[in-house]
Amino acid sequence: SLLHYHSRFQNDLEVQQLKAISLESPSTASKNHSKLPHDPRKCRLGSRVCPERPCRSIRDRVLSRAFSEELESLMHSGGHLFFDPRGRVIHLWNKIFLTACLLSLFVDPLFLYLTGTQQNMCIEFKHSLALMLSVIRSLLDVFYAAHICLRFRTAFIAPSSRVFGRGELVIQPYKIAMRYLSRTFWFDLITALPLPQFVIWVVVPMLKESATANRKDILRFSIIFQYLPRLFQIFPLTRQIVMATGAMTENAWASAAYNLILYMLASHVLGALWYLFSVQRQEACWREACNLEGPMCRTEFFDCNTVSSNRTIWYELSNITRLCTPDNSFYQFGIYAEAFNYKLTTSAFTQKYFYCFWWGLKNLSCLGQNLATSLYIGEISFAIVIGVLGLVLFALLIGNIRISKRP
Repeated sequence: SLLHYHSRFQNDLEVQQLKAISLESPSTASKNHSKLPHDPRKCRLGSRVCPERPCRSIRDRVLSRAFSEELESLMHSGGHLFFDPRGRVIHLWNKIFLTACLLSLFVDPLFLYLTGTQQNMCIEFKHSLALMLSVIRSLLDVFYAAHICLRFRTAFIAPSSRVFGRGELVIQPYKIAMRYLSRTFWFDLITALPLPQFVIWVVVPMLKESATANRKDILRFSIIFQYLPRLFQIFPLTRQIVMATGAMTENAWASAAYNLILYMLASHVLGALWYLFSVQRQEACWREACNLEGPMCRTEFFDCNTVSSNRTIWYELSNITRLCTPDNSFYQFGIYAEAFNYKLTTSAFTQKYFYCFWWGLKNLSCLGQNLATSLYIGEISFAIVIGVLGLVLFALLIGNIRISKRP
């Protein structure tokens, strides 16, 4: 506005007056300074032309705001390192961070494959796979930590300068930090926490009783608890990239490819959840059959780490292998019967992953119409989520293609 540019011009006049005073002799400067009338509008913190009031120095006032080209010159002159939110560095980082976010969304569901079963009716934990996934996840967490550090050094546009012109950038560290802390810092902190690694290597070893049952519940909760914030984080990040370049909206094929990635990612997540629920359903059948056998059967027998002569005798006398099959009417497996027919829970990791991914893609494409559920509420709710999610993703895919084709 006119008032804003008048204030900037007035500040320049003050700087010129200070330079003129500093070139004069001390006696002349003090004499001229005493002749200056006191104007409270020109009083600034630490200003030499206003000794009545201690104020801010002109250096601090000049460095509190800057335009984009001024910000680059300040960094080259040895000043504080700040980044323009509309600059090339931030735009490049947003693309790198978006790639890291998509990779993280792909890696996190793989933790759901850590539990499996063996032929002797017990549940095992894949420690080698857990170690590999923990290393990959820790490397991706570095990008989330770097993103938080970068946000503390990214300037923001002053709200008072957005009415006219391109706007000034606020480069005061305190204001940048307070603005970030009061907005999205805590959300970014939750997404950056190494929660699955902490659960696997700290929480799970502390579990002694009912470890096989609690392990899957805690791991599933930790993955879903952090997966949703990480999923929501990519949408504002994508919006920033689109506003900067428009690369995702100018081309219909680019928009379709991006939505196709989200479609494949949803299939990947649904397949991993279906596998975990299959293991839980199989363990539930074992426990129900164990209750019928009386005190001879104990729940800790279902942990593969429990090896004893009592378990060997129980396994030879037990009829769980006959009861807990999809062909037997003792237990209703519903949509998870397919996993038992193909012995998916005892297969290798690559086999179970690709089949589960195919299962998720198949049922997401047909909106879950071929799913024959049992009467369990959790299973029915999972089938409903598959149908609704498939419908929403298909509508977004068609809608974005139509919008991008408009002239």
